[in-house]
Amino acid sequence: MKRPALKKEIESLRDEIRGHDERYYVQDNPEITDVEYDALLARLKELEEKHPELITADSPTQRVAGRPAEGFTEVVHRRPMLSLDNSYNLEELRAFDERCRKLADGRQFDYVAELKIDGLSLSLHYKDGILVRGLTRGDGRTGEDVTQNVRTIRSIPLRIRSNKKSPGKEFEVRGEAYIPRSVFEQTNAEREQEGEARFANPRNAASGTIRQLDARKVAARKLDMFAYDLLAGDRKPFATHWAALDWMQAAGFHVNPDRALCPSIDEVIEFCNRMESRRDDLGYEIDGVVVKVNSTSLQDEFGTTSKAPRWAIAYKYPARQATTQVLDIQVQVGRTGALTPVAHLEPVFLAGSTVARATLHNEDEIKRLGLLIGDWVQIEKSGEVIPKVLKVVESRRTGNEKPFRMPKKCPVCGGAISRPEGEVVSRCVSAHCQAQLKGALIHFSSRRAMRIEGLGYSLVDQLVEKKLVRDVGDLYALSLDDLTSLERMAKKSATNLLGQIEASKTRDLANLVYALGLRHVGDRTAGILARHFGSLEALGKATVEELDDIHEIGLTVAESVHDWFADEGNAELCERLRAAGVRTEMERQTSNEVDAKFAGQQFVLTGTLPGLTRDEARALIEARGGRVTSSVSKKTDYVVAGEEAGSKLDKAQELGVTVIDEAALRALITGA
Repeated sequence: MKRPALKKEIESLRDEIRGHDERYYVQDNPEITDVEYDALLARLKELEEKHPELITADSPTQRVAGRPAEGFTEVVHRRPMLSLDNSYNLEELRAFDERCRKLADGRQFDYVAELKIDGLSLSLHYKDGILVRGLTRGDGRTGEDVTQNVRTIRSIPLRIRSNKKSPGKEFEVRGEAYIPRSVFEQTNAEREQEGEARFANPRNAASGTIRQLDARKVAARKLDMFAYDLLAGDRKPFATHWAALDWMQAAGFHVNPDRALCPSIDEVIEFCNRMESRRDDLGYEIDGVVVKVNSTSLQDEFGTTSKAPRWAIAYKYPARQATTQVLDIQVQVGRTGALTPVAHLEPVFLAGSTVARATLHNEDEIKRLGLLIGDWVQIEKSGEVIPKVLKVVESRRTGNEKPFRMPKKCPVCGGAISRPEGEVVSRCVSAHCQAQLKGALIHFSSRRAMRIEGLGYSLVDQLVEKKLVRDVGDLYALSLDDLTSLERMAKKSATNLLGQIEASKTRDLANLVYALGLRHVGDRTAGILARHFGSLEALGKATVEELDDIHEIGLTVAESVHDWFADEGNAELCERLRAAGVRTEMERQTSNEVDAKFAGQQFVLTGTLPGLTRDEARALIEARGGRVTSSVSKKTDYVVAGEEAGSKLDKAQELGVTVIDEAALRALITGA
């Protein structure tokens, strides 16, 4: 494969994976199965391993995945909540056993097999036996503080039972919060009666529930939790994982009784088969079995990759399939403007729920399947997410089937559709598309964008539905009367929000470029573009060639940026933002000497800084030509360490990297 095509495929894969991460971790609305996601990630890993010079710090392979949702305080986990590698057949499970045996180098060990609950991971912090904090997994490194909601889960003890084998004064329990099947069905029935969308599956229901701002609603959903891990600081307090499970059960935590201590992989496989046959009899959803090396000293010795522990694996049960008829194919428009064809099916009962829709992903997938409207198809539901169409049952065709044609204009707003060469997704590029508007407003107001505190989902819904806001530019025309006319919006709250909107006008140009939501443009890329062009006007006039010539800006990004600014509606939006007083020019640094200290320097941020958020520290560094990366290596010039710095600080000290605090960072910035 030629290098330009290789780079384009890598960039396309990264963008697609990030999009699925957003839908899974932030929107709680996944569109593909775990198997499909793993295939995308595996392909990206394969390309990067063959061409390590193309690996970037922001690649999905260099992180766990995903990011925390807006609306809750973010907290850095003391020890990352890594995801698990997956196996989908017994051969892969035995291969995992062979790897563990090789790492053990002749030493004997056993496994613990536990059910893989389909829910939401939580981290519970206890001090002196009392629950003091509850966090979501978030992106694995940083979670969301949902302590008040966690307290409503009755299976989580607010104070543990007295136990002589205490793991210490402070400890952390990790578990999987889930919604029981009976409660899930009842919740969906109530939502349907109230005209709300049904949850796609119990995992989405659990995720949506734990993020409710009203703890009373959380309590009404009757969440439960199975505890699965115990930590005391950075260490495992017991010699075996089985002993930790026993201690948590004795301390009052809900530990799943369906678990097994297995001397060999054969017993693990027997447990997996036995529990698969009982899967539909359980009161909650599972999608497999988690297998862990029992010895905690061996766990520490085996270690982890950047994504997952080497001493554990998830064995996923086979997907469930059914045959039904495609009644129609309709196109949905997502937040990023992506047009996704969706098959509307003759309802069929599958994997514990009635299925009436299946994703078709894109136009090329429909052509690959040879799918016609009216066809009978085989569908698959894997991991309890939205089903996909596997194949057409051509033998059942009658001749009355009709071909599907992708629309030439956006089916929602009538705007232009763009499908760059080499990509499979068509997109509406209009900034005025109502289908994209709600998501665009949430993105525009997020912390790494314009940081408009208080502009949450419920408020955005009202602003759009009452037609007070038709694009992000209308935020700057809102009045006190507009806001106080909305439900649950008192004068004080409305005044505070207007103050936040006014303050957002002073954000850096990089924040604004990121806030506009240009495809392929993350916060780092936005900073590069802002520094290079210096103003929104200059950026809007740039040609594809000029954009492509910028270091770290490839052809895919260049075409995306050019297409966005070429749209008349988007150009008009930029002018309205400028007229409203939003800063559209870069605030230049006046001291070349200060800039020289940062140019080309790599920084890593770790821990909690006393006077800066991570986003603020990143912006200060990147505005002066420095680069912020996620991991410490020999190429790192500075590690900026705050409280609870963790393993990155240890790695910096091991490699001899310069470690500074916030005060020293500010001194570098000011030249003091």
